Amino acid sequence: MVEVVEEATYVRHHKKKIAFLFSAMRHFAEDLRQQGWRIDYVKLDAADNSGSFTGEVARAMDRFASEAIIVTEPGEWRVRVAMEAWQDKFSIPVNIREDDRFIATHAEFRAWAEGRKQLRMEYFYRDMRRKTGLLMDGDQPEGGKWNYDADNRKAAKSDLFMPAPVETEPDAITKDVLHLVANHFDNHFGDLTPFWFAVTTAQAERALEYFIAHALASFGDYQDAMLEGEKYLYHSVLSQYINAGLLDPLEVCRRVEAAYHQGLAPLNAVEGFIRQIIGWREYVRGIYWLKMPDYVEQNFFGNTHDLPDFYWTGETEMACLRAAIQQTKEEAYAHHIQRLMVTGNFALLAGIAPQQVHEWYLSVYADAFEWVELPNTLGMSQFADGGVLGSKPYAASGNYIHKMSDHCKACTFDVKTKTGPGACPFNPLYWDFLHRNREKLQGNPRMAQMYRTWDRMSEEKQRDYLASAEAILANL
Repeated sequence: MVEVVEEATYVRHHKKKIAFLFSAMRHFAEDLRQQGWRIDYVKLDAADNSGSFTGEVARAMDRFASEAIIVTEPGEWRVRVAMEAWQDKFSIPVNIREDDRFIATHAEFRAWAEGRKQLRMEYFYRDMRRKTGLLMDGDQPEGGKWNYDADNRKAAKSDLFMPAPVETEPDAITKDVLHLVANHFDNHFGDLTPFWFAVTTAQAERALEYFIAHALASFGDYQDAMLEGEKYLYHSVLSQYINAGLLDPLEVCRRVEAAYHQGLAPLNAVEGFIRQIIGWREYVRGIYWLKMPDYVEQNFFGNTHDLPDFYWTGETEMACLRAAIQQTKEEAYAHHIQRLMVTGNFALLAGIAPQQVHEWYLSVYADAFEWVELPNTLGMSQFADGGVLGSKPYAASGNYIHKMSDHCKACTFDVKTKTGPGACPFNPLYWDFLHRNREKLQGNPRMAQMYRTWDRMSEEKQRDYLASAEAILANL
């Protein structure tokens, strides 16, 4: 096992993300030693550390006179390419094993996708339900419906009791890692402390049990809601533990399903949670490996603007963006609506280059690995793939954020003002986005109603929207 600077810096990962992964690695290595395994572990600051996977494999081969390399498939295309080159580079057999932390194999996803004119998560998700038996009543979905998403869009109120995730006190191993990260990555984004992440399976299991007992029942109702000062609401904050391998995704889903059968949580909450894991998580991974390496270069709208500096500082007068970015800076975490409908929505409307948006998301979140982050960003959030992943752009005016949050109350801008000074920037940017991309979007049936609304506006009103958007973009 190796800690290499190349993996920590190919994008400037959040300090907490680096600390989480290095600490989890060191704890795992110690667990293996206790079980009797012999572990060859190279720390980041080891004197001869070459700084790359390939360099460390070469050094390990010298140490052990290796006859073969056996390795688990990585989660990123560039690392897979490097691994596939090892056989020729080192003249030694290389066996890249399948990653068993997923439900669908690459072959299964390719077989599902083959011959389909459109790839849609909902139909793939139903196959995963059938395969796993989760929330199935024979060959029918539990409760008679596959999807209860329509029940999961309630706005939250600040008088609700919202439990915070379980916090883990850093032990000696984690404290050493925090010192290492502070010394080597002090110029990376984000706050390193306070550090409270689970770094072992036992700690992650406690976080899962706490979520099931205290938050799962309300997760469904409020999973799309946002509140000032409330970072977590009823979200599990388990994705980084699942993606890093501390929790098994299928076992997590089975325990959540058991809570439903025990009467501890309603069906809409349990189905919504399970769909995110065996539906969406599996689906985006399938898209990633099906479409790479060209997928990362997709730019359907031809967007070229640079990512605004406030994505790194949080210094903006837009309350919703400020809250999401500041929280990201502090915790390396934001929930899916903050990512999709606040930071992602703004980048889409403003015409930011999707590759810059992709690198930002990959850098700043503790659960971000390219197999899951890239399709979510380029496909779902930025629609840069032109509809491979989803059926329409997730574009919205300020009204959506006003409906699902209380951010607008504390904002410098007025969400009800549509144009001119003081208008919520999302309002003119939304119509400007539709106007400038009409040729590419007007044939999309899910966008037809919005173009009819635009066409009914007076020319003067349209000019006001476009002029307001131009002024906002000029000031970015």
